[in-house]
Amino acid sequence: MTDIAHKGSQMTSTPEEDEYELRAAVSAYWSGGRLLIGMYTFFLASLAFAYFFLRSTNSGQLWRPGHITAPTALGAAVVAFTTTAAILVVYGQRGFRTGNVADWKVAGWTSLMSLLLAVGFQVYELSQLPFFPGANGYASTFIGWVVMNLIMLFGALYWVETLLATSIRISGALPEGETLATSQSPRAQKLRANIESGTAFCQFIAAAGVLFWVLFYQI
Repeated sequence: MTDIAHKGSQMTSTPEEDEYELRAAVSAYWSGGRLLIGMYTFFLASLAFAYFFLRSTNSGQLWRPGHITAPTALGAAVVAFTTTAAILVVYGQRGFRTGNVADWKVAGWTSLMSLLLAVGFQVYELSQLPFFPGANGYASTFIGWVVMNLIMLFGALYWVETLLATSIRISGALPEGETLATSQSPRAQKLRANIESGTAFCQFIAAAGVLFWVLFYQI
């Protein structure tokens, strides 16, 4: 028993090791969020290439017969709610940085509802399309965009929801007088890094939504 206790004491991490692990975890949240954005950028770049290639070649005049367009109003609603969610998350994060955690929570829950509405309108739009998937080049690339956009929206939904749930859980465990914005506890520091990455991702999907809305509905 004495040998086991001695080995256990030798395995205890030092403060320097704990600090290193914390810095590594915080950095992982930051870099992981940016890598995710980079991954989706490549997905969207492949879609943009297919869009411009098929449009420029227009084989058999089948790129966009009759200049058909997906329902513009529904597409605009998806982009509007996605952009609103991104703006709210950015606003909440800025309030969070200044110590106003309540602003972050209110903005977070409101942005969550905006993302849910964006998903709902995007799914509903699929039932209102004036063309079949694969009917022409425009239809094929549009369906590809919708699938990618839904994946990004669901990813943002899950990310924001877990951030809100984590912030509520950590807030209840903090000592009196400490807040999520000022606490130096490891969990609070990792949450702040995670919020920054989540905010960057929401900004990214909003920018992508605006870009492809112009491509599919305005050009």
